[in-house]
Amino acid sequence: MSAKLNAVLAVAVVGCALSVVNARYQARHLLIELERLQQQSRQLEIDWAQLQLDQSTLGKNERIEQIARASLNMAPLTPARTQYLTEGAR
Repeated sequence: MSAKLNAVLAVAVVGCALSVVNARYQARHLLIELERLQQQSRQLEIDWAQLQLDQSTLGKNERIEQIARASLNMAPLTPARTQYLTEGAR
């Protein structure tokens, strides 16, 4: 009886040991995944800040006006070139 009990307890100890090893492996795997996702999050925050900076730079009126003059040959509106439309009487 004692040998049978020892064998059962030995199997239980080995099973518990394997369970602990498996749990530590999964915990380490999850920690690595967490660190990778945190790094990705930091990179996305850097990219977002860069995109916001680019948007504020590209949306400035001076830059838009410069591109309109250079690429589209546009000129600013002057009172001499302004035409007023009036609604005719019916």
